[in-house]
Amino acid sequence: MNVTVALLLLALALIIIAGLAIYAMKLRQEVKRRDKFRLDEDQRAIQNSLDNLDFVTGALVQGQVDVTEGSWRCKVLLEIIDPSLTERPEFQAFGQVYERTRHLKTHSARAQLTPRERMSEDKQRLEVEAEMRPAVLAAAEAVIEWRAQGSSALH
Repeated sequence: MNVTVALLLLALALIIIAGLAIYAMKLRQEVKRRDKFRLDEDQRAIQNSLDNLDFVTGALVQGQVDVTEGSWRCKVLLEIIDPSLTERPEFQAFGQVYERTRHLKTHSARAQLTPRERMSEDKQRLEVEAEMRPAVLAAAEAVIEWRAQGSSALH
């Protein structure tokens, strides 16, 4: 192999390495861009959940939503924000209502029940609501208090 061929191969290798390095940098920038986008989306989802949580807890305290529906919504929103929040003692009433009522039919499944089955499920739901109302309202108040503390209260 003569010197000219060796230099051409070296130049070609350097061009390929430079091209791959540029490509790797572009891929790295794309990964950073996607990570930032994902983080922004996560932050938006958390903020939307916090806003919705404010509405639901306010509606619960004012009696504008029934205890079962409000509890289910609060439980889901707290889990979106941070799954460990549902384990806090002051918020556990939401999960307790969920556990005691999750077997009840909703939406189209409820519409398929006979009137007697619907009445039976309504009776079960109303019993749970009557028993859990004070605890759920206290949990809603605790969420409102927690939210008033701001973002530092998240953990």
